[in-house]
Amino acid sequence: MRIPGIFFVLIPLLIGADSVRAAQQSGRVYEFLNLPHTARITATGGYGFPTFDADLGMSLMYPALLTQDHNNLLSLNFVDYFDDINYGTVAFTHSVEGLGHFSGAVQYIDYGRFIEANEYGQVIGQFTAAEYNVQLGWGMALNEQFSIGSNLKLIYSSFYDHSSFGLATDLSVAYVNREHLLAATVLARNIGRQVTYYHDGNRESLPFDLVLGVTKRLANAPFQFSLVANHLHRYDLSYESPLLLPDHFSQEDSQSFQDRASDLADNLMRHVVLGLEFVPTENFSFRAGYNYRRRQEMKVESRLSTVGFSWGFGVRVSRFHIEYGRSNYHLAGAPNHISISTSLRDLFRGTAEGGRQDNQ
Repeated sequence: MRIPGIFFVLIPLLIGADSVRAAQQSGRVYEFLNLPHTARITATGGYGFPTFDADLGMSLMYPALLTQDHNNLLSLNFVDYFDDINYGTVAFTHSVEGLGHFSGAVQYIDYGRFIEANEYGQVIGQFTAAEYNVQLGWGMALNEQFSIGSNLKLIYSSFYDHSSFGLATDLSVAYVNREHLLAATVLARNIGRQVTYYHDGNRESLPFDLVLGVTKRLANAPFQFSLVANHLHRYDLSYESPLLLPDHFSQEDSQSFQDRASDLADNLMRHVVLGLEFVPTENFSFRAGYNYRRRQEMKVESRLSTVGFSWGFGVRVSRFHIEYGRSNYHLAGAPNHISISTSLRDLFRGTAEGGRQDNQ
């Protein structure tokens, strides 16, 4: 492994040396880092998965997937989130012979404009809130099937007169077997720390995540299935409101075997995101996903809904890939995610060829 590989693997470990120890208290700051980069990720449950094709969005999450096929790709993404909140990602890739494959991205979330008032209710102005992530990724193949990769993240967050700066990294290993149409990745995500704090002396942990993704494509049918297991470092993902009084009659020692088995299954499924892709042609694909944990946390018991389910599609128009994703978070609404990607090499080559034909 040459100098870039050493830099992208060892330096991130030093940056995030103590964030893994704080993993049980993760998810305190910079939660926007977990928002899906592209509409394809949104449509398949929000976590992405290892792919066989050159998908820039998936390589932003799993940098070990970066290959020569990702050279000179551009991706533009926008999400009309809830109320007047919106977020998006601009990303590109480039390969350097002998050094590996690189990606660069700027991710942002804009929380909108707020009214500033004093303690008497008098409006004295307005203010905004936003967060940004500037990300540089690197990936390199070890052999025909295994590859490694890493992301470095520079994070800035601003809420009124409080701001914070942070550093983070992702480390991933990928296995892609094209002969058996099987792919898998292991990802340690958002290892890092705050450099400056919102409040002096109050350091908060980042949303660390340990992820395992597996994808299987059928050989004789246009279907592809994915399973992503997340938060593998933490078994119990259930939530109990601190406002509820403890129920002394439902302790673990008084539960039946059936109840304990149900709790075990519930905890296991909270780690799982399922995805499906139907690809009848190279120019069209349909996607769907199911996020069990999202459904359990956001559903309304009194009303049947599609919370936790997501869907979308992708079409190729000339040299552009246009994708749409919609994920149902709550009965209050479902954000729409739009992505446009292209190969800069094909785009400018086509423009140059068109100009030469016009001149002739």
